[in-house]
Amino acid sequence: MSGIGERITIGLIGAGTISQSVHVTSLRRAGFDLRIVCDLSPSRAAEVAASCGAIAMTDPADVFASDVDAVLIATPGSHAELAAQAIRAGKHVLAEKPLAFTVREVEELEALAAEAGVITQVGYMKMFDPLLPKAASEVGELHGIRLVRVTVMHPADEPQIAHLRLDPPAPDADPARIAAAVAYDRDRAREALPGASDALLSYYSNVLNGSVIHELSLMRALDLPLPQEWTAQTVTPLDGTEPPSLLATATVDDAAYVLSWNWLPDYPEYDEELTVLAANGRLEFHLAKPYLVEERSRLTSRRHDGELRADTDYTAGHETGFLRQLDAFATAIRTGELNRAAFAGAKQDIAQLQRLAQAVAASLGQQVGTEA
Repeated sequence: MSGIGERITIGLIGAGTISQSVHVTSLRRAGFDLRIVCDLSPSRAAEVAASCGAIAMTDPADVFASDVDAVLIATPGSHAELAAQAIRAGKHVLAEKPLAFTVREVEELEALAAEAGVITQVGYMKMFDPLLPKAASEVGELHGIRLVRVTVMHPADEPQIAHLRLDPPAPDADPARIAAAVAYDRDRAREALPGASDALLSYYSNVLNGSVIHELSLMRALDLPLPQEWTAQTVTPLDGTEPPSLLATATVDDAAYVLSWNWLPDYPEYDEELTVLAANGRLEFHLAKPYLVEERSRLTSRRHDGELRADTDYTAGHETGFLRQLDAFATAIRTGELNRAAFAGAKQDIAQLQRLAQAVAASLGQQVGTEA
């Protein structure tokens, strides 16, 4: 696109764990020129900016007023408000998931981006895993699919990030700005799920949009159809002191879908597996763990033809989905062509998450509306 130089300049908004462990390094490897690091914590913004030769800022508005070509938004919660401000300022946007809590917001962002002529991409890094094309090809060769099962083992933050040896952030962020962001997210969750309890709204915001959303984008990337209706329950109490584990089931044609998200706070590492069982074989896709710059996924294809069986294991190089999604973002900026991690998929995922939340409510005898 016009006005873009040899290296795309970018500002990073949100200098938390994922930015420090993955984004800063990946931006450099992908050829972006990281000019600005912005965080509500002045000390964290200064520390991370100094580590990569960037300018430190604490107000996203200053980033949008700068001359960078693009922004990577990696703040907690929904990113709709910051994405809208960035688009209005003419910046290309790569926003971590979730882009928004409501379909309405995504549609508004889509209209804004079209008017401004900028690219908006969602941080669905699993869609860009180096093994994804092979996995999709293997799925396409299966017939008589009977089961699609996704299992997630999700630990607390500490076991996942202990190897990073990060200092705890200083409590120097403006509490009023944090409170405003929390209030915005709460209001949008209420819009998404009219009549939902506070516990369900929290679950929708933090677990469904914070983690389960990845499983939906992964299934879409593998060209697996998404269910239109779910049965779901939280295995542990929805209003307990820890995030409830989720068991959700559905059917698509003759295939059963099972989504099992498990909160295992003391488990040493995040683990995620997608398995497809079919008449002519089985596929097992073990996804790379987050917070690791060079972690590789693993794919196993098990086929049979009568008594003849063959198992094939695949790995790819040490480039991650985080890095490949930046390559795709740069390509989209230069060509003006959206990729699969754009508005249409985000709207599908939000609708699915609302259906899951509604199914959880139904299991508790509660009636909750959805926006979709």
